[in-house]
Amino acid sequence: MPRPSRRTVLATGSALGGTLLTGGLPAQAGAAVPETRTQAQSDPWRAVLDDADLVWRRMPATWYEGPFLGNGFLGSGIYAEPGAATRAVRFNVQHSEVQDHRPEFGSLFGLARLPIGHFTLEPVGTITGLHWRLGLRDAELTGTLTTDRGTLALRALVHNDRSVLAVEVTPSAGERDFRWVFHPAEAISPRAAFKPLPDGYRGNPPAEVAEYDGVSAAVQPLLAGGQHVTAWRERSTGRARTLYVHVAHSHPGSTALDRALTAVRRTSPLPYSLLAVTHRAWWHAYYRKSFLSLPDARMQRFYWIQLYKTASAARRDAPVMATSGPWLEPTPWPNTWWNLNAQLEYWLIHGSNHLELDAITRSLSELRDNLAQETPPPYRADSLGIPRTTDPTLRNSAADPLTGYGVGIPGQDPPTPEVGNLTWALHNVWLSYRHTMDESILRDVLYPLLRKAINYYLHFLEPGPDGKLHLPATFSPEYGGDSRDCNYDLMLLTWGCRTLLDAAELLGVDDALAPRWREVLARRAAYPTDSNGFMIGADIPFAKSHRHYSHLLAVYPLYELTGRTSEERALIERSLAHWVGFEGALQGYTFTGAASMSALLGKGEDALRYLEELMSRFVQPNTMYKESGPVIETPLSAAQSLHDMVCQSWGGTIRVFPAVPAAWADVTVHGFRTQGAFLLSAVREAGVTRWVRLTSEAGAPCVVRHGITGPVEVRDGRGRPLRHSDAGDGAIHIALRAGDSALITPRGVRPDLTIAPVRANGEAPRWGLDAE
Repeated sequence: MPRPSRRTVLATGSALGGTLLTGGLPAQAGAAVPETRTQAQSDPWRAVLDDADLVWRRMPATWYEGPFLGNGFLGSGIYAEPGAATRAVRFNVQHSEVQDHRPEFGSLFGLARLPIGHFTLEPVGTITGLHWRLGLRDAELTGTLTTDRGTLALRALVHNDRSVLAVEVTPSAGERDFRWVFHPAEAISPRAAFKPLPDGYRGNPPAEVAEYDGVSAAVQPLLAGGQHVTAWRERSTGRARTLYVHVAHSHPGSTALDRALTAVRRTSPLPYSLLAVTHRAWWHAYYRKSFLSLPDARMQRFYWIQLYKTASAARRDAPVMATSGPWLEPTPWPNTWWNLNAQLEYWLIHGSNHLELDAITRSLSELRDNLAQETPPPYRADSLGIPRTTDPTLRNSAADPLTGYGVGIPGQDPPTPEVGNLTWALHNVWLSYRHTMDESILRDVLYPLLRKAINYYLHFLEPGPDGKLHLPATFSPEYGGDSRDCNYDLMLLTWGCRTLLDAAELLGVDDALAPRWREVLARRAAYPTDSNGFMIGADIPFAKSHRHYSHLLAVYPLYELTGRTSEERALIERSLAHWVGFEGALQGYTFTGAASMSALLGKGEDALRYLEELMSRFVQPNTMYKESGPVIETPLSAAQSLHDMVCQSWGGTIRVFPAVPAAWADVTVHGFRTQGAFLLSAVREAGVTRWVRLTSEAGAPCVVRHGITGPVEVRDGRGRPLRHSDAGDGAIHIALRAGDSALITPRGVRPDLTIAPVRANGEAPRWGLDAE
């Protein structure tokens, strides 16, 4: 069968929802931690989640070491109070909607996220030890704090629905007089600790702490109008005392105080145990949408922690994740970054079947008018761009690089002409469409926004003496220097024109710009290359250490170049080796990108080696990550690299276990969402793929490279033979309607379809902090 056209790849239907369950798999969680294979089979989610819990046997000193709680809005990082590690424990209180509103100082100062403050849990005695556990399944911190006067048993959560931090502490007799103290933070951009202040910029006035009929509140007024408010109350039930905390933000009005007080008054009458019931129910359902088990215990635990972290930091209706998620710590990057961070943060939601966390599609759709205001004025009528950094409403308002990085103009500098970021962000939207086949995403969001993003490029393309269309100098994130025919932009421009043509055909749109898009694809300049592979652009070779793969986007994640020919494969291999061959500036996401590119080439051993290097060099004890300040995109993108090793679905073909290293002889995936809106389950045992099952939500064309050696049988959900045909290159085509499923097995084999965790190859330490 010929390779499907891109129109076929894009085509058909809207998502229908639902979760595939294989035989013998119950719908509800069991009551005990599985210890045998039979118990693990009865509830595989509980087995892997309990195994992945983070454990602390000594006090974490920083955000990179401690437990973290969140719900996409309210976040709390927990660690020793700096300078008083034996006297107090800090519970940070931060919120993804709390920001300043002074656009004249740009996104990095005037629109920056603002720190709120923290509570200290202050025992009577001196802290001598602790034993904490962050339970992923319940999204709760539990454990004991030991002092020379007694113990403090605690439970803590950030409630999923009520957005309340609840901390229950049950003291022994000697610790009955422990106390909570709130410490308001200075309401100033965190960047002030790293960069000079813009002229005229100053911090907001101090917070005002008072009591309001039994509820305490810290009211933070803002110079631009509005406020954010932290409200709290402590309630006793027997020996236990529970702290309830809520944060509200309002601008330009001052409604946050009433909202915060109301939230605490409504929640505080509820005992912690009752509050936890609905919280746990959401998290239990969340995890059950997909499943992955690997024989690498450390890597498997890391993966499930990233699923916990993502749901702690992201919700569809929350702001697009800032560089540190909802956990604002001292950082030079106090807002959302669009030249890599936001894109990588959300990749894992597609394969793991968590589109309910897709804030990028919602934000770009709802706030598109703000993007128009960020586009240079001469081009606003028909073009759109997104700055390197924005606030949650996609505003930047930067006047110069000190306050933010605006959308530049090709061929001009300043401002820096970094113009491809919106097109790259829209690739995330395209992924959401392809994984759901929800036509409304294509029609209402992707097509109109991508049309204007590509239109911006069309203003500047010019024919050269060679008859090709060339771009004037633009900027490749973060290499330095502007270059003609910059690969970052040429690659995004190519993907954008191709996607617009396919989308227009699918939507039945006769677009007047279609001839121009075809001309670009036919005449645009070739991607600049030299003997080392892809260059930054026609004027700039790749000649120094560089963490970003902005010059390689056509390879990953765009999959425009995939090694279909020996020459193309050699070019990718040469470029990848040259990129990672320069030590010095390489950072964590260098290795996640290299792992995913290796997976594209089917090199599972290389992919694993890159991920292991990431773990040993960059990932912190609680799986967080830092580069001069806290950033969370790298661990989240590492989870996507794991996806790429066990399942790929680009180019209209689903690839099962395409880059699994030899050490992973056993792998189980279940409920993985692929492009075309299929749900995939598959089992690999002793290095052999035993079976593959696909359920179609949208009736899209189904081509699968199943990886099963020898003749196969394909049966439907009732066990009846299902028609299929050879699609070449080890793939088959199966005709599936929406709601139908196909089970692929070796001919004559009836495998056990039970989903269960695989056996670990060996022992591995838990994430967290062991005792010294």
